[in-house]
Amino acid sequence: MKSAYKFSNLCGTVYSNGNLIFTPDGNSIVSPVGNRVSVFDLVNNKSCTLPFEMRKNIACMALSPQATLLITVDESGHGFLINYPRQTVLHQINFKAKVKSIKFSPNGKYVAITHGNHVQVWKAPGFTREFAPFVLHRNYTGHHDEVLQISWSPDSKYFLTTSRDMTARIYSTNPTPGFTPVTLSGHRSEVIGAYFSNNMENIYTVSKDGSLFHWRHTTFVDSRGLDSDEEMELGENFIDHVRWRVQKKHYFNQGHGTKVKSCEFYANSNLIIAGFTNGIFGLYEVPSFTTIHTLSISQKKINAVAINPSGEWLAFGCANMGQLLVWEWQSETYVLKQQGHVYDMNALTYSPDGQTMATGGDDGKVKVWNATSGFCFVTFSDHNSSVKAVEFAKQGQVLFSASLDGTVRAFDLVRYRNFRTFTSPNPVQFTSLAVDPSGDIVCAGTMDTFEIYIWSVQTGKLLDILAGHEGPISSLDFSSSGMALVSGSWDHTARVWDVFGRNKHIESLQHQTEVLAVAYRPDGKQVAASTLDGQISIWDVDESKLVANIEGRKDISGGRKTDDRTTAENSSSGKSFNSLCYTADGSSLLAGGNSKYICLYDIESTSLIKKFQISDNLSLDGTQEMLSSRKMTEFGSVETMDNDEDELSDPEDRIDKSLPGTRGGDLSARKTRPEIRSLAVRFSPTGRSWAAATTDGLLIYSLDDAILFDPFDLELDITPVSVLETLHEEKDYLKALCMAFRLNEKKITQQVFEGIPPDSIPLVARGLPEKYLDKLLKFIGVHMETSPHIEFHLLWVTNLLTAHGRYLKSHRGEYQAVFRALYKGVTRVRDDIAGLCDNNVYTLKYLLSQQTLAKQTTDVTMD
Repeated sequence: MKSAYKFSNLCGTVYSNGNLIFTPDGNSIVSPVGNRVSVFDLVNNKSCTLPFEMRKNIACMALSPQATLLITVDESGHGFLINYPRQTVLHQINFKAKVKSIKFSPNGKYVAITHGNHVQVWKAPGFTREFAPFVLHRNYTGHHDEVLQISWSPDSKYFLTTSRDMTARIYSTNPTPGFTPVTLSGHRSEVIGAYFSNNMENIYTVSKDGSLFHWRHTTFVDSRGLDSDEEMELGENFIDHVRWRVQKKHYFNQGHGTKVKSCEFYANSNLIIAGFTNGIFGLYEVPSFTTIHTLSISQKKINAVAINPSGEWLAFGCANMGQLLVWEWQSETYVLKQQGHVYDMNALTYSPDGQTMATGGDDGKVKVWNATSGFCFVTFSDHNSSVKAVEFAKQGQVLFSASLDGTVRAFDLVRYRNFRTFTSPNPVQFTSLAVDPSGDIVCAGTMDTFEIYIWSVQTGKLLDILAGHEGPISSLDFSSSGMALVSGSWDHTARVWDVFGRNKHIESLQHQTEVLAVAYRPDGKQVAASTLDGQISIWDVDESKLVANIEGRKDISGGRKTDDRTTAENSSSGKSFNSLCYTADGSSLLAGGNSKYICLYDIESTSLIKKFQISDNLSLDGTQEMLSSRKMTEFGSVETMDNDEDELSDPEDRIDKSLPGTRGGDLSARKTRPEIRSLAVRFSPTGRSWAAATTDGLLIYSLDDAILFDPFDLELDITPVSVLETLHEEKDYLKALCMAFRLNEKKITQQVFEGIPPDSIPLVARGLPEKYLDKLLKFIGVHMETSPHIEFHLLWVTNLLTAHGRYLKSHRGEYQAVFRALYKGVTRVRDDIAGLCDNNVYTLKYLLSQQTLAKQTTDVTMD
C-alpha cells in the first residue's frame, strides 16, 4: 500500500477574501482561497492550487509584470515571495503591520505596500534565493488614517494612495526637482480607489459613498487665468509648479444605502468598473461618465474586481457567497461562474470511474465536480435543508442524495434533472444513504424514527421499512454483492441486514459507545465501525466476530481551540472518527473526524501508516497545539473578538443579527472562528487519490505529482547546434527531442522528430517524460496534416498511447484538445488514403477495360 499521498488540488472553494489578479497573458486568474492560492486557467478549463500554505488567510497579493514573482500577504502582515512558474516559496518576510494593498510598479523594479497610515516602497527582489531579497527604498508619510489602496503611474515615477482620511495623495518614487506630494481632498467618505490616465493628465478617484471625481492637471498660470504676456514674465520654471483641480464630479446613484465596495480602472479604454454592496456592478466610460453596462451578479456585496490586460474579461469575487465570476462584457456571457458551498460540506462521494465527485452541504445544494479540472459543472438546488449523504450509481450516471428535509432525490447526470423523489409516509429527517451495486435499491436512515427506509429506483415505491435500532442511524453501507446492508446507530450497535432474504436475518454487533460510521470492505467479508470513544472495530461478517480493534483516540487528537481551558492532550471533545473508507485493495482504512488530522491505518497490523494534517491555517480554530497566554483576557480570547474596523464602519454593518452562542449558519456573521474538521473522506476507485470534505473545502491528495521533475530545465547550453549534435553525433534521440522542446523552435523540433529512426520510436516513447507528452502529441497532430510520412506518424501515436495510456486515461480531461487534434489528423489521412484508393480502383478498371477493348479491336481487324 502506497502512502506517499501529497496535496494535489483544492475544490469546493474558489474565493474567500482579498484581491484577484489576472496573469499578463490574460488567460488565467489568481484567486486567494483561505491561506492558499488557486490559479484558474480560463482557456484550458482547469484549476490548480499552489502547494504552500500561509500562516493565516491571505489579505492581498501582487504579481510581477513578467509573471515571475508572486507576493502574498496574510491578515497579520506576514508575506511570502513565490517563484510563480515553479510554484515554490523563495523567501518569507514580516511587514509588521496589516497590509491592505500591495502593487508592483509597471517596470517591475519596485513594490509598494500599505503600512498603517504610511506607505513603504521596496526594491523588487529577484526570483532567486537571496540573503535579503527585500530592500526598503523609501517610507512615505502624510496620511492621517489607514491607507487603503495603491496605484502606479504608467511610467513608474509616481504612485497614488487612498486613505480613510477621505483624501488621495500623489508621491514620487524618487526625489524629483520641483515636485512636492499633492493631496487630493474633497470626498465626504473614505477613498477606495485612485487611478492615473494613460497620458497622466487625468486622475480619477472613487469614494465609498458612490462619488467619482475627475481631476485634471493644470499649472498655476492656467488656474489664475493669466494671458500669454503674463505667462512669459513668470519664466520657464512655472511648468514645474502644477496643481490638480476637480474637473467634474459624478455619482453612481445606486440607491439609498448602497456603497461602492470595490473598483478598478482600465487605462487603455478609460473604463471604470465598480462593485457595489447590493451585488450590482457597473462599467462606466470616463471622463464622460457614460454607463456602458450594469448587471446584478450576486446577492451579497462584491469584494474584489479585476480586469484582464486586453480589457475583455471582468472578474468579480464575492466573499460572503464564495463566488468567483468572470464576465465578458462585450458579448454579455459568463467565461467562468463558480461557487462553493456557502456553509459546511457534509457529504462526499466518487463516481465509479473516479473522474467526477459529488458533494452535499448545509446550504441544501448538491454539486458535481470534475476531478481533473477542479470545476463544478452542475449544481442541484432541489433540497430545502441540509444534505447529509450523497451516493453514485449506474456507472456514475445517477446520483442520489439524502437530506434533513425528509426527501431522498435521484438526479440524472445525462440530462441534469431530478427525475425521482423518494419520501416516507410520515415526516422524518434522513441522515444516511446507501445504494446497492445494481442501482435498483436505495436505502436511507433517519434521525428521529430510528428506521431504515428502502425504495425501488425504477418505480419510486417504498418497498420496506427496517426497524430495530433504538437511536438515530448514523451511517449505512451495502456490501459488494448487494445482498447485505450494514447500519450504524447511536444505540451502541451496528446491524447487518439481509435485505432480500425472506427471513430478514439480522446480526447485531455490540459496541461500548455510539457508532458514528460503518464501512464494508470491498470484498464484503469485513466491516469497520468507528465509535465515539475514538476506536475502530473490525468485524468478520460471516462469523459476527471482532477481528481487530484500532485505538485511534491519540492519533486523531490534536489542535486546541481558542476557548479551551485544557491542553490538546487532555481535551476529550472530538476525539473520534465520523467517516471511514477502505482502500481499493481493502488492506488499509482511511478515517477522518472533528480534528485537523486524517489517519491512514493498516488493518492487518492495526498500526498507523500515516497521519495527514489538512490545514495549518491559524485563522481556523483547532490548528494550534499551544495557545499564547498573552491573548487571553477576562472576557475570552482576543482572537475571537471582532477587530475588523473597516467592515464595521457603517451603522448597518454593526447590527448583530446572530443568535447567542451560534456556531453554525452564516460563517461571515458569526463571532466565533470556523473550526477545522473533516466531515467525509473517500478513496478514488483507482486508488491513486483520495478526497476529504473539510472546513477549508474539498481537499484532494494524490500520488501523481502536479509538478514533474525535468532534468533538462537545468541545462543552460541548449542551442540549435547542441541539439543537432545530440541527434546526429551522440544519437541520444530522447535527449535531443526534449532539448528541442525546451528550445521551442519549430524547424529544429521537426528536424529532430523526423531524424529519429523508426526502430527507436518504441524506446523513445517509453522514456519520454510526461511533461513533454502534451507537446509531442500536439506537434504530431499538426505535423500529420502536412507531412507525407503516414506510417511514421501512426507508429509514433501507437507507441505513445501504449506507453502512456494509463496516465492519459487518468488525465483525459487535460488532453481533450490534443485527442481531438489527433483524431482530426488521423481521420484526414484515412479519408485521403480512401479517396486515393478509390481513384486508383477506378483508374485500374479503366485501364483493364481499355485493354479488353483494344484486344477486341485487334481481333476484329485480323478477321
